[in-house]
This record gives sequence, C-alpha cells and structure tokens, in this order.
Amino acid sequence: MATDPPPLAPNPSWFTPKKLLVIFCIINLLNYLDRGAIASNGVNGSRQTCSEGGTCSSGSGIQGDFNLSNFEDGVLSSAFMVGLLVASPIFASLANSISPFRLIGVGLSVWTFATAGCGFSFNFWSITIFRMLVGVGEASFISLAAPFIDDNAPVNQKTTWLGAFYMCIPTGIAVGYVYGGLVGQFNWRIAFWGEAVLMLPFAILGFVMKPLQLKGFSPAGSKKASILQDGSEGQVSNGEDDELSTRESADQSSKPFGLTVAWNASILTRFWEDVKILLLERVYVVNVLGYIAYNFVIGAYSYWGPKAGYNIYHMSNADIMFGGITIVCGILGTLAGGFVLDLMTSTISNAFKLLSFATLFGAIFCFTSFCFKSLYAFMALFSIGELLVFATQGPVNFICLHSVKPSLRPLSMALSTVSIHIFGDVPSSPLVGLVQDHINNWRITALILTSFLFLAAAIWFIGVFLHSVDKFNEDSNHPVTTVEKSDTTPLLEENTMAQMA
Repeated sequence: MATDPPPLAPNPSWFTPKKLLVIFCIINLLNYLDRGAIASNGVNGSRQTCSEGGTCSSGSGIQGDFNLSNFEDGVLSSAFMVGLLVASPIFASLANSISPFRLIGVGLSVWTFATAGCGFSFNFWSITIFRMLVGVGEASFISLAAPFIDDNAPVNQKTTWLGAFYMCIPTGIAVGYVYGGLVGQFNWRIAFWGEAVLMLPFAILGFVMKPLQLKGFSPAGSKKASILQDGSEGQVSNGEDDELSTRESADQSSKPFGLTVAWNASILTRFWEDVKILLLERVYVVNVLGYIAYNFVIGAYSYWGPKAGYNIYHMSNADIMFGGITIVCGILGTLAGGFVLDLMTSTISNAFKLLSFATLFGAIFCFTSFCFKSLYAFMALFSIGELLVFATQGPVNFICLHSVKPSLRPLSMALSTVSIHIFGDVPSSPLVGLVQDHINNWRITALILTSFLFLAAAIWFIGVFLHSVDKFNEDSNHPVTTVEKSDTTPLLEENTMAQMA
C-alpha cells in the first residue's frame, strides 16, 4: 500500500525567500563593487607624465605603480573575465552532481582569496593572475544565483525580484567608484583587502547553511540524482536514500580508472548535448546576441567612464560624479524594468519589446549627451540614457531563464555570461584603450562606443517577431518522479507548506 512521502524538514525560521534574495543581492553588490573599485581613479590611478624638459611626475594607483599603458590597463580590466569564461560552464555542469548551493560557497571562497591576492600583487602579471582567479570565484555565483531566485520568487513578481538582484550590478559598480576613490587616497591595495574581508562571511555561509535544491535537479549525491542522470525510471523511498547514497559513494571511490574515465566522458557528452540544445533555441540565441552588443558598451562605460569624464569635462571628482549617477539610475532603471515587465505580463515577447525600445531611446540620450560641451547638459541627458539602458537587466535575464527547460537554466546563465563577456566587455575595454591611444580624443571614442547600443536595440527588436514559449514549467531533460519532486520544492513553497501544517 502506497504511503505519502514524509513532510519536508522545515528550514531555519530566519531563512525566508526574501532573506535569500537579500543575501544574494549583497553578494552580487560586492562582486560588482570590485569592478567599480578597480576602475576608479583612486585605485586605477594614472601613469607618470614627463614634460619636454625631462621632468617626470610620479604616477598613482595601479597604473602608476606598474607603469601600464592604456591598452595594458584595459587588459587588466578584462583579465578576470578569462577565469569567469573558463569556470562558468564548469560550475554549471557540476550542478548536475554537486549541490549548487555548495558550489556557490566554493566560488566565493576562491573570490575572497583572489581579491586579497590583488592587494599583495607586485607587478602587472601577478595582479593579472589574481584578477583571473577573481573571475573563477565569481563564475559559480553568476551561473547559479539567478535560478535560485527565479525558483523562490512569487509567481507575479519574478521579474521584479530578478530586477532587484541585477540592480546590484550598476549599484555595485557605482559604490565601487566611490569606495575606490576614497580608499585610494591612502593606498589602492587597501581597497582589495577590504573587499576580501566583506565577502568572507558569505563564503563561510555557503558551507554552513542547509543547501537548497534547484527546480529540475535532484539532490546531489543521492540515488535519485543517478536515476535522473541515467534517464531510467523508478522510485527510491526516503528511508533508503541515505544508505544507497553511502553505498554509491563507496562504489564510486572503488571504481577502476577506466570506468571513472567513462563516467567523466559521459558528463562531457551530456554537457555538449545541452549546449547544442541551447544554440538551437532561436529565442535564446537572439537574446544573447543583443546582450553581447549591449555589454560591449556597458563594460567599457563602467571601466573607462570616470577617466573619460575627467578628461572631457574636467571633473575633479569624476569617481563620485559617475558613481552617484550610476547608483541612482541603476537602482531606478533596473527596478523599473522588472516592475514594468510584470505590469505588462511577464512574457518573452513583452520582454523583447521592453528591451528593444528601452535600449533604443537610451542609446539616443547617451549618444546625444557626449555631443554637448556643457557638463550640466551632459549629466542630464546621460542620466536619462542610463536610466533607460539599465531597465534591460530584469527582462534580458528573464528570457535566459524562461526560454529553456528548468534543468538547462544554470547552463543557460553560464553560456550567456561567457558570451557577453568573451564577445562583449572582454574585448571592448582594451579596444577602447587602443582607440584612445590612437586618436587621443575621449569624446570621439565615447561616441564610437555608444553607437553599439543601436545595434543591441535592433537585435532585440528581431526577438519580438520570433515564436516563443515559456518553458519554466516544462519537465527537465531527465524525468523526475513524485518523490524526487518533493525534494526539489523551492524554498518559498516549503515555507508555505510549513505554515499550513
């Protein structure tokens, strides 16, 4: 006689969906604070300059200490992307066999070590290596945090919650400008040590908290996870699960080398099959292509913005000015984008409409702002442009999560992250530095860069006409049994069930 599965163990009373969102938002804020800090004039600094008479003034910050050209400085900006690009698909694939929540803890630990290492670097190559490790640490969080939030957000507020999470990108960069500008007055190395101290508690939290499960995934290390991966059917009672898991661990450790290689080959094969599924999804591909063009501009803006503003408009406090504009516009724009899409009804087609029109008008305002010589005209127009441009953060990631099956969401976020960086802000920062070295005119360089926003708007406009299906509630690639589904219940539903009991 069949019996109902035992009730789920309640989560700690303090751990609610909203607190999960807050924790992830703070971590995301710290990730991007690091990017703002290294781009700030206080931390990034400037090279030494020499007069015609041969008198040289000492440089400041990273660029001054290591005597970097603008191109080398741009490479330093993109170095952490290398680690992120390599590690993102790896972490997304490991989520099939290791708890995604624990993977975030591992990534944050690497991030903490790497940022501290940046403060101890002694030349261009040493800080470049540590910046790569920062990217490795960030990869797990970027790939896995958004699916957790999407699982636990209220149904009618999913885009708003994603908007709140991605609001931390411009906010973190802006706070990083201000933070770097203030701390850099003493020593640029202190900025990185401070970041490591702030992130350390969250790295520890990733290991000590009860891990959550993602929709479409069975608990890692259990017999059910093996059933999912093999695609075979059958149920295992909760009472037998621990014994089977222990037995499997012993069997795994005693596997011959050949079987271990075959098992790893199977994981790699499944990874490439999942990648091919994503690349054949037109809605997903068009969304990412638009995101690449968008990020080409935003990445270079975030790195070169304070330096361009200082040179074009002679802002003595460019870090604080750009930081203030980005904080206000980033918060309002990102939250507004998620809120408006929820009001429109969160569909993929509506998301594309919002993306294309917000980016188009944002591009017009940003481009026009650089044509004015007046600082006040620039600030007014650029603020409106940033407000519109940042409204895309919620909708673009909504499409990434809802145009694919639940089991592919971590990989879709990882592949999106890899793409927008490897084709977007990884080349854009060095290229902008190269263009500026060649033409020596920051205004023209900024106008050339901003024009790529029009390309992003055009690509996203194509998505409006594509046939799209929201796949959030579709079964994953591997069947999930009734018992398994009970173990993958999002945190929000678990708390609701506990309150009803």
